[in-house]
Amino acid sequence: MNTSGVTLRLLDKADKEILKLPRTAKGAFFDFQHRFKANPYTTGLKLQQLKGDSRLWSARVSADYRALLLRLADNDWLIVSVKDRKDVYDRLSYGVNHITGGIEYVDLEVVEESVLRRLHPAPPPPAAAPEPVKPQELFADWSDTQLSDLGVAEPLLPVIRTLTTEDQLLGLIEYAPQLTGEVLLALFDGKSFDEVLDQVTTPVAATEPVDTEDFQAAAQRPATVVTTSDEALREALEGGDFGRWKVFLHPTQAKLVERRYSGPARVGGGPGTGKTIVALHRVRHLVRQLPPGRDKPVLLTTYNKNLAADLRSRLLELGGEELVARVDVSHVDQLALRTVREAEPGSSKQAIDDSQAVREWRALLDELGEDGWDPEFLHDEWTQVILGQAVATRADYFRARRAGRGRSITRAERAEIWQLAERFAQRLDRLGRQTWDQVAERAARLEVGREQRILSIARQREEAGGLDNVHLQDGSGGWLRYRYRHIVVDEAQDLRPAHWKMLRAMAPREADDLFLVGDTHQRIYKNQVTLGSLGINIRGRSSKLSLSYRTTRQILRSALDVLGETSYDDLDGSEETLAGYRSVLSGRPPAGHSFPDWAQEREGIAALIMQWDDNPELRIPHEQIAICVPTNAMAAEVGYTLGLHGIRPVEIRADGPHGDGGVHIGTMFRFKGLEYQRMIIAGVTDGLVPRDAVNRLRSSDPVRFRHEMQRARSLLFVAATRARDSVDIFWHGTPSPFLGRRLLTPDE
Repeated sequence: MNTSGVTLRLLDKADKEILKLPRTAKGAFFDFQHRFKANPYTTGLKLQQLKGDSRLWSARVSADYRALLLRLADNDWLIVSVKDRKDVYDRLSYGVNHITGGIEYVDLEVVEESVLRRLHPAPPPPAAAPEPVKPQELFADWSDTQLSDLGVAEPLLPVIRTLTTEDQLLGLIEYAPQLTGEVLLALFDGKSFDEVLDQVTTPVAATEPVDTEDFQAAAQRPATVVTTSDEALREALEGGDFGRWKVFLHPTQAKLVERRYSGPARVGGGPGTGKTIVALHRVRHLVRQLPPGRDKPVLLTTYNKNLAADLRSRLLELGGEELVARVDVSHVDQLALRTVREAEPGSSKQAIDDSQAVREWRALLDELGEDGWDPEFLHDEWTQVILGQAVATRADYFRARRAGRGRSITRAERAEIWQLAERFAQRLDRLGRQTWDQVAERAARLEVGREQRILSIARQREEAGGLDNVHLQDGSGGWLRYRYRHIVVDEAQDLRPAHWKMLRAMAPREADDLFLVGDTHQRIYKNQVTLGSLGINIRGRSSKLSLSYRTTRQILRSALDVLGETSYDDLDGSEETLAGYRSVLSGRPPAGHSFPDWAQEREGIAALIMQWDDNPELRIPHEQIAICVPTNAMAAEVGYTLGLHGIRPVEIRADGPHGDGGVHIGTMFRFKGLEYQRMIIAGVTDGLVPRDAVNRLRSSDPVRFRHEMQRARSLLFVAATRARDSVDIFWHGTPSPFLGRRLLTPDE
């Protein structure tokens, strides 16, 4: 425990330096922080002010290493670096950024060395050759004033003026303050000054005037990403990627986590931008605001069981049992089923998924001798229109809106569909089955009814004297209350309309009631909703994350090509874009691999993995390699081929990997929410991606064709953005039309 009243903080990026230290030096650092907080002036620490500097000090970590610290106030210290005692200490720069108000630290010696390491000298010209042309400076088109206005660290401006290659730029960014790196890369990638100002700088700008001499105030701002506790520091240094996420949030993320919202709020952003991390930190923030208790007033939910299990595990890592004890973590269908069974305890119907439901539709049509209807069309009509709008009667169905359904139908056809839908519901009832859409619709009706009773009793009590409406007695003498105070939803783009109606009714319509994160570019199911029409108003409370922490810029560019010019909604009737979506990571471009047939393609996949295994520089654990394919049958065939070559396959199922220590294989749907060092996307062939059945809709149902094409693009986009380091695309015959120029000719 810190009894001396000394605060010791660690600046973001200093932890990355510490991670590179030898194991003994790391141990010495943990010991150092304890001793420093007990008494900074202990003789063994050799705390001393650097010559000619009023604020920068050094202290002894071990015989070979020194900590550099900024003294923010008498007993408030910030570690900005850990250096070898032999290093140069006279070119260190620090200050408060005039845009963000955050503390920034730069070692100019290290930055310049990093840039020079990446300088590729040209061969000497022939004797008779003219004088070589001076290479073009990367940032010659922007003045120092413009770069400064975007938040670039001013001490780095002279170095920035020497940059002429992308490699040199990446060398500078490795050691530059975070905002400087983001701004320079955005400009390098072709963004205009105004676009960078709007997408990169403004979201992290301080909301109040900045005093660049007030370091203590600067240390409290989100732009100064620091940690202070021993436990948090150990997490950052030993917990891997998620360990850092538990401690260091980007200033944009921290603002979203801690903000008070007057109603439902939504956070969007592309893959790898930390939306799930924001959701988890938001849950912890909300729990910290709760009064003491043993109930679970916060719900954390998502679309499927596998993701819900992962969320619970991460929440446990983030805050331990004390945090999880106040949160109900449940996938949304499980929540709906629980709600229905609570109201109907005698029901024992088996819930079936969409593919099983389509098979039942097909069986019904076969039994009736009906060949004029497509079972998938009928299933979508039933789920999206009849169940989605809670249509209860034939007359209501005649009046129901079918926006976005594509194919128009006559009144006579509506009558026929209604009769088929009734027979389908009767068939499921007879078989003791129900679809998840039916469960969700029933749960929504139950919860809306419950909310109406709560509001009715509240009005009565208010009229009788304004009594509290939290604990309300229902007609049976029990207590009637909202199930939750706060609801946080991950992967929000995949929920059904009935899910949203249910969730809206489960929490009072107050500040901080619903917090949604998701990206409609990753919508791989058919659930398209407009939240406003379902009673969830997010207008004015939508934000976007745009910095990807997972994948490289090269993979990102290729993945964005997959989406093409297709437009995506924002869950509220407007268009969603990935403007500003970027990464500061760099790697090799995705590689394309063409084969004449599927058998040779599978052999090519095995050969590539064996090539990696044979090269010590490329070899990685097999569980960090994933192969995704369009169908379950293809997954089984790839697994069989790998087995013949001594490579262990591990199947990815709905509840995650089944086995350890092998290459993960599954359909594209299975990889939602997962990430790997290397992704192999196989079978990316025309007729498989997208399926032939989708292409046949082009003339018969153009609107449905557009929706299915968008979904197929999103599926490939999700697959490509699971990768951290590399993506390899395999196809046989004619490649998918979704593969852009960068994927078909990656060496350009």
